Amino acid sequence: MSVKGRVKWVDGMQFVGSMEDGGCSIILGDGGISPMRLLLLSVAGCTAYDVVMILKKMREPIEGLEVEISGERREEYPKVYTRVHIHYRIYGNVKEEKARRAIELSQDKYCSASAQVKLSGAELTYSLEIVRGDDEAMMSKSVAER
Repeated sequence: MSVKGRVKWVDGMQFVGSMEDGGCSIILGDGGISPMRLLLLSVAGCTAYDVVMILKKMREPIEGLEVEISGERREEYPKVYTRVHIHYRIYGNVKEEKARRAIELSQDKYCSASAQVKLSGAELTYSLEIVRGDDEAMMSKSVAER
């Protein structure tokens, strides 16, 4: 499968990137997002998509999802990510074991962006928080590193 994109230098240290098949354009550099931060958001978006899709196929009552991602990079060049942590906050009366299974399927099988980061040698960990019911005060929190 082949995909094509283009990045055009605008001015100073600002670039605009877009994919050949359309979609949105992204401003990189000055006034926009850095390419390495975009990589983190790509991982978060990829795994979020997977987790929602998998939980829906499992017929779990997911009502919402937030994914927070953080990364640590090497000090020397190339400043690749050495550690990436993903925190999943799932809203709804989702069973914890089903949520973990969806996350693990995403990270180990389906999310190509996560796989790309892991193949570079980065350690990928996650934590899970499930917010049950309509009241955030009724939050059931479960955190585990993997």
